[in-house]
Amino acid sequence: MGFKRMFDAVECHEGEPLRVITTGIPTIPGDSVYEQCMWLREHDDQLRLLMLREPRGMPATCANLIVPAKDPRAAAGYIIMEQTEYPMMSGGNTIAVATALLETGLLPMKEPVTEFYLEAPAGLIHITAECSKGKVTSVTFKNVPSFAVYLDKEIEVPHLGKVKVDIAWGGMFYTVIDATQFEGLKLVPEMGREIARISALCTRAAMDQLPVEHPDYPGVGITLSIMHAPPVTPGTYMRSSNVVFTGEIDFDRPETWTGALDRGCCGTGTCALMAVEHAKGRLKVNEPFYNEGLLGVTFTGHAVEETELHGHKAIVPTIGGQCWIYGFSKWVLDETDPFPNGFTIGDIW
Repeated sequence: MGFKRMFDAVECHEGEPLRVITTGIPTIPGDSVYEQCMWLREHDDQLRLLMLREPRGMPATCANLIVPAKDPRAAAGYIIMEQTEYPMMSGGNTIAVATALLETGLLPMKEPVTEFYLEAPAGLIHITAECSKGKVTSVTFKNVPSFAVYLDKEIEVPHLGKVKVDIAWGGMFYTVIDATQFEGLKLVPEMGREIARISALCTRAAMDQLPVEHPDYPGVGITLSIMHAPPVTPGTYMRSSNVVFTGEIDFDRPETWTGALDRGCCGTGTCALMAVEHAKGRLKVNEPFYNEGLLGVTFTGHAVEETELHGHKAIVPTIGGQCWIYGFSKWVLDETDPFPNGFTIGDIW
C-alpha cells in the first residue's frame, strides 16, 4: 500500500464535529505553538485542507493537531484548524482536546477533578476537567482576555439595509448580531439557511466598514459572526448561532451568502458575547452566563475579572461545557489520490 500520509484521530462533538488528530503529525518548527501554527499555515496547509474538506470533512468540521508543548508548564500543545483559518483559540476545540486526551489515557485522569495546562496558539490555557468512571463530564477553562471593539455600530448591508452590530474578540473577532432586528427570523435549526445568509451579508459589510486588528496578532481581523436572540430554554441567558464562512462573500453573487452553522455552542463566540454584555453593563463579574446553541447544547461562562488589553477594557472569561467521543478513525492519503488537498462541491460549500 502506498500512503503518503496517515493519521489517527479521536472524533468528538459537542454538536459540532471536532476532530483530534493524535498521530501522523509532522515535526513542525517553532519555539511556541503560535510559531508552529504560523509555520504550518505558510508551509504545510495541505494537512488542514486534507482533513477538513471532502471526502474526510464537511463544512462544519474542525480539527486539532496534538503537538509537544513548548511551554514547560503545559501537558500538551494543540494547533486548531478550521475551514478558513488557524484560530488562535477555540472553546469547543479546547474542550474536545482535553476530553480526547483524558478519555484515551494520553494524559492521566484523576477523579473527581483533573487539572492541567494546554498550550494553544493563543498561549497557556488552564483546564479543569470533572471526571467520573473514566469519563470527562465537564471541562472548564480560562480563556484569553475578551473585549468589545465596537458597540451598537450601524452599518449599511446590501440587500438588508441598515443593521446594528457589535464587534468583539473572544479568541477570534466576531460580528455580533442581534437576531431580533430581522422580522420573522428565529434561531432554530430549520432556519439555518436564512441565519447563514443574513450572517454572511452582515459580516462581509462589517469587514468592509469596521476595520479591526488584534494588537498581539498582526493581520487577524473579523472572520466570524455570532447571532443572538432571547433565551428559548428557561434558565439560559440567550440563544446564539455562530457561522463559519466557507468561501468569499460576494454581494453580487447570492450563492456565496451562506456558511456552515456551528452545531454546538461556540466557546470563543460565547466569550465575545460576554464581553459585549459586560461592556453594556448587563453582565456582572462572576455572574453565570448560560449560552445555548441551536441544538440545545449549553456552555456556561463567567467573567471572572476585569482587565485591560492594549487600551481596551476587557474581561477574563471562563467557559465550561462537555464533549462526547463518537469514534476513532485512521485517515490516509493514497499516493495516487488525484485530490491530495481534498475537494469542495458548490452544493454545500
